[in-house]
Order: sequence, then C-alpha cells, then structure tokens
Amino acid sequence: MSAQLAAYSTSTGEAFQFWVLGSVALIGALCTVFMKKAVHSALCLAGTMIVLAVFYLANGAYFLGIVQIVVYTGAIMMLFLFVVMLVGVTAADSLKETIKGQRWLALVSGLGFGILLLAGIGNASLTEFDGLGQANANGNVQGLAALLFTKYVFAFEITGALLITAAVGAMVLTHRERTERAKTQRELAEQRVREGKHLPPLPAPGVYARHNAVDIAGLLPDGTPSELTVSKTLRERGQIRDVSTEALNDLRALEQRAEERLERTEVEPATFRRTEEASK
Repeated sequence: MSAQLAAYSTSTGEAFQFWVLGSVALIGALCTVFMKKAVHSALCLAGTMIVLAVFYLANGAYFLGIVQIVVYTGAIMMLFLFVVMLVGVTAADSLKETIKGQRWLALVSGLGFGILLLAGIGNASLTEFDGLGQANANGNVQGLAALLFTKYVFAFEITGALLITAAVGAMVLTHRERTERAKTQRELAEQRVREGKHLPPLPAPGVYARHNAVDIAGLLPDGTPSELTVSKTLRERGQIRDVSTEALNDLRALEQRAEERLERTEVEPATFRRTEEASK
C-alpha cells in the first residue's frame, strides 16, 4: 500500500529536478527549431536528449536512459553533426522548399503529435498505475523485454519493419547503376595529360607560411591568389578569406626595407672613402 501511495506522490527533490531540467529541455527544443545554423540546432537537440536521459534514469527506466545517451545522443546525433560539418548546411538551404506542401504537412503532423501526447498524458492521469517498485520487481531490462515481446510485440515488429524499409529505401535512392566500365588509374592519368589539366599535386593553401588555414588561398609569385589552393566547396560558399591585398602590402614593405638596406650598404663605403681622403 505504501509503494502504491509513493507512486502517486512527488517529493520536493523530484519536483525541483523536473522544473529545472524540464526548463532546460524546453529551451533546447525551442533552440533546435529557431536556430539559424544546423550545427547549433543539432547541439541543442543533443542537450535535450541528454536531459531526457536524466529523466529516464530518475524514473527508474535505466535501460532507456543508457540507450538514450549511447545510441541517440552518442551515435545518431554525433553522426548527424559530422555529416552537417562535412557536407555543409547553411541557413539559406532551409528556405528552398523541394517538396510542395511540406510545411503544411509538417504543421499537421506536429498537431497530430501534440494531440497524441495530450491523450497519453490524460490516459496516464486518469488510469491507475502500479509504480516503479512493481514495474522493476524482476529488473528493469527484464520488465521492458516482457512488455516488448508480449503486450506490444506487434507494434515492436511493425516499427522494426518500418526502420528496415527506410534503410533499404535510402540505399536504393543513393545507389547508382554503373553503365560503363570503370577506368583504370593509367587511363585516368592519360586522360588528364590529354586534357591538359593540373598534373602534379595541387598547391597547399596559405600565404608565405604565415597562414595554413584551408580558407586562405595561396599566392602566386606575382601576388595574385591561386584558385587551385582552395577547395571548390569553400569557393562556391564564398567562405574564402582574401588576404591578397594584405600580402601585397607586406611585400611592398619588405621590398622597401630591402632597398633601404641596399642603399645603406652602398652609401657607407663611399662615406668611409671620403673620410680617409680628408684625413690624408
């Protein structure tokens, strides 16, 4: 009886934890939607997932909490971050609507999800529940497995089938059937020679060993930047820093200092000879 009463009561520590972490999770979710950069949105979503994992652990769902951190936050979100950083997604890409009506479809889906969420909360508040003590009597993992493979086995199998279908569909969409024979390394080298392309390795970025960043183009002997030193992706994004003017000014200053030193070396012997003649 005491365990059942404890399931319906909330301690001060649990209430404080809920309001603090719930506020953090809500702020992270809002930042995920309203952030302009995709990397920042992914980081906010990862923070929200970590807070959800803490909620799972605090409520006795240890398996779900560990899976939330290891699988979703540690694997899926980090993979998403790496893909975003490698491919590059800017704020302008989100303005291009590739599928007509997807914004309205997303709005309807969000409203449907909100209705389902309210229905689930209302069902949990109106019906009686056993509490954590009885649910984890034989172990948290064992209790979760019993529910998945007995009461919710059909929903579990349908979800697995949907995930497998999505994975197979992604592979089919990204697969490209090869219609011609792949060229060998020798044939590719001969093709580059015939086309007159850049045969040796491309020059490295940076200006006179003072900058080694990939977004700074290297300078040619005449001071003009070389497009071969930076990648096409950065060039198309407009993320190349132009330091040619600065480098040319530095070159002029260096040449001026060199000329001044040469003039000094020419003047000093003449002055020395005049002094010797005057002494005689």
